[in-house]
Amino acid sequence: MRLRVTLVSAVLSVTLVALPGTPSSGAPTAAPTRAHALGATVAPVAGGARAADPARHKAAKETLTIDASVGRHAISPMIYGINGSSGIPGIRKAFRVPIDRWGGNSTSRYNYLNDTYNTGSDWYFENIVASGDATLDSFVTTDQARGSRSIVTVPMTGWVAKNSPRDHPFTCSFPQTDFPNQDDYDPWDPNCGNGTRNNWSTLLTAAPTTTSRTADETFVGNMVGSLVSSYGAADAGGVDFYALDNEPTLWNSTHRDVHPDPLDLDELWSKSHATAAAVKAADDSAAVLGPSDWGWCAYYYSAADNCGQSHADRDAHGGLPLGAWYLQQFATAEQTGGTRLLDYFDEHFYPQEDGVALSAAGSPATQRLRLRSTRALWDPHYVDESWISDANGNKPLQWIRTMRSWVDQYYPGTKTAITEYNWGGTESMNGALAQAEVLGIFGREGLDLATLWQSSGMTAGQPWAYAFRMYRNYDGNRSQFGNTSVRATSTARNQLSVFGASRGSDGALTLMVINKTGAAITAKLVLRHFSARAKAQVWRYSAAAPKDIVRRKAVTLTGSRATATYPASSITLLVLPHR
Repeated sequence: MRLRVTLVSAVLSVTLVALPGTPSSGAPTAAPTRAHALGATVAPVAGGARAADPARHKAAKETLTIDASVGRHAISPMIYGINGSSGIPGIRKAFRVPIDRWGGNSTSRYNYLNDTYNTGSDWYFENIVASGDATLDSFVTTDQARGSRSIVTVPMTGWVAKNSPRDHPFTCSFPQTDFPNQDDYDPWDPNCGNGTRNNWSTLLTAAPTTTSRTADETFVGNMVGSLVSSYGAADAGGVDFYALDNEPTLWNSTHRDVHPDPLDLDELWSKSHATAAAVKAADDSAAVLGPSDWGWCAYYYSAADNCGQSHADRDAHGGLPLGAWYLQQFATAEQTGGTRLLDYFDEHFYPQEDGVALSAAGSPATQRLRLRSTRALWDPHYVDESWISDANGNKPLQWIRTMRSWVDQYYPGTKTAITEYNWGGTESMNGALAQAEVLGIFGREGLDLATLWQSSGMTAGQPWAYAFRMYRNYDGNRSQFGNTSVRATSTARNQLSVFGASRGSDGALTLMVINKTGAAITAKLVLRHFSARAKAQVWRYSAAAPKDIVRRKAVTLTGSRATATYPASSITLLVLPHR
């Protein structure tokens, strides 16, 4: 298991790289990733075009049941967020991004005083001076111009990049002049090495001051204060959210040049507490998110416990999973100090099945696996199909529900967030189906905030973006899926899922129906506690028309019932006006 965990961690630490707004490959003025380039783009929405549905109605074997009086809770608009959205071509016209995250490995050592960051293990530990739209100020300014709220990651490793040259040769932690015979060197800056020898088996030790200067909670307080001076406090239109660094249990990998030792719980808590307090002191109206870590190992163990290979650190702190313990610590801090310092319990989630996250669509088997793996977010009957099944004792992960149960038990009132996730296949209809499913799950399960991590080469003309448009701009006029979740069930949920929500603006009932199979499915629709008009609008994105969201022929209701056919590999939005 440790080998598998190590490989997964390494892949994530390599691909989760680019600072928002920086190029994702090629030029040495950025932090290149090794994610695969994805496929062709798809044309924008042609809002409102009608077409007859080619699917022939067959006898309905399945039933979709909607009860508008049960399971009602608000759907947060913050679940439709993205990381570094301004770097996605065409995004502004596609749909409004409600929340945008400045995050990833590069932000862990970003120095707001000189707009310089260190690439860490993602790209030869080099200091890069950001310019243009890659700076933090530009990021926030762009968000404000587009009506997006910002999440800004603040540093906690104890180090940020020092003043450095803008051009080659770059300042780096493992220069060949000091460390000859390394395994690999930057092809564009051959003095900068990867810090290993003997076929990656020997890790070299760098002097942190080669690239970095110290930065504690005072630095963070000044950083937040600078943003308040420029944009105002959060409650006056400034930066709303601050994340307590990025994936801290991987620091001894991604930032091992300045933090070679595995993070233990004491360090995590001392830095998290001090940094959160500094943020609140600088802007008490801002929200704080943490621990913002990478995946299963970090949900349950510190880096010192090596993904459960040891339990010493966890046992010395009460035996709780790391996430639960973290919440408990902040609850105690509020009881003692009188101030809530943590507003969102935030973790990252990448499906660990081979070929799913941050990958192209893959084989038919991988595509089916991608769709099944979304169940790990919520399903009490689904056991993960990756190494997590063994690590989790062959018990269902149901991660969002686990997060909420920990919050309820250890720090009630804390909201939940997933600020990095990616189900892959973004260039394909399969990826669009998975993305639509995930967004529906987020709303139904009551997640409060989520931001998609970009795959390499993503554009707003690709299928993944159409999944977002189905929720945020299905008609080209900014019309949206509802904002109050209601109970929606399917007799064949693994093949034909349904998510329901009422819309506050006009009282309409909106239903997102996702056919995840390669064949059309005809299903009965049964409404309870909602009086609908006789005609329901039908909007569809499907493999049959992958360059458009098309308005189809209306579905006719007889009383509270209807029958409709959902084509293979399709996302269908039914809009039922209130009578």
